[in-house]
Amino acid sequence: MEHGRHEGGDPPDRRSKQIERDPDRLQQLFENLISNAITHGGPATTCAVGTADGSLYFEDDGTGIPEEDRELVFESGFTTEAGNMGLGLTIVERIASAHGWELEITDSADGGARLVLHGVSFQPTMVN
Repeated sequence: MEHGRHEGGDPPDRRSKQIERDPDRLQQLFENLISNAITHGGPATTCAVGTADGSLYFEDDGTGIPEEDRELVFESGFTTEAGNMGLGLTIVERIASAHGWELEITDSADGGARLVLHGVSFQPTMVN
């Protein structure tokens, strides 16, 4: 993905941000998102994280998530990969929900998946 590329809404905010969160659970959320992107898109998949429109997003340039599967991917055991347990995005959804965040799946600009976390609270940061 090209740095700075964004379609629709406010342009991405490139300033550093701190998120009000449980750090261990947020780490697990991102580990699961990255693992899911690589599992379904392959090892050359590129991932990006940013903020836009007051939300936090994670996107990749992989194969994306078909619209008909976008609600199903949060169900425990749902998978499109043989041998996969189908827990990654279920865990992501539970972590988001525990923080009071809403999770939305759309397409990234590069045709992959874009998962947007709405309702994330950002702590003020000091800029030097």
